[in-house]
Amino acid sequence: LREPGLNLRVVQLFRDPRAVHNSRLKARQALLRESIQVLRSRHRAEPRGSPRHPQHPPQQLLLPPGLLGGGRAPQPQHRAEFFLGGALEVICQAWLRDLLLARRAPAWLRRRYTQLRYEDLVREPRAQLRRLLRFAGLPVPPALETFVLNMTRGAAYSSDRPFLISARDAREAIHAWRERLSRQQVRQVEAACGEAMSLLAY
Repeated sequence: LREPGLNLRVVQLFRDPRAVHNSRLKARQALLRESIQVLRSRHRAEPRGSPRHPQHPPQQLLLPPGLLGGGRAPQPQHRAEFFLGGALEVICQAWLRDLLLARRAPAWLRRRYTQLRYEDLVREPRAQLRRLLRFAGLPVPPALETFVLNMTRGAAYSSDRPFLISARDAREAIHAWRERLSRQQVRQVEAACGEAMSLLAY
């Protein structure tokens, strides 16, 4: 970041963890290997004394009731959800570390780092695009503004194919988790990610 020849800028994108969990559940099989890698990264990335919700054991916050019995391994039909839930907890812990670091960052870092919430981009695509390009010192081509608007205001709502990039009504996607997650799943995500959610005003 301080290398004079690079002029590097960092944009960190966040999304409501409840919506993240909902999206990851839809693509659970496609994300199984990635989730296992995220879980394995916990011990490499987590410093001693890092923030953790004291009354919840690791990797068990986002599991449906009865998933584990007597310390046994998860049943095959629940395996993907087991790893997905644990991975989301690790992701939220990493977010929290990043957010706390950014809050106490020196001025030279704050000038080169900015945050973007997915929800803000969806609600105000043109304004957020201009803000990001201004931060990066880049012009705002009209064609790019049109593209961003089209991608977030499409007629479609969602896709059953994971990672399919298409125009859709992204405003609907913001709240899809409210219809698809159970109350228990919502409570578990909020327990696992509450500190980061609070700092991000979710």
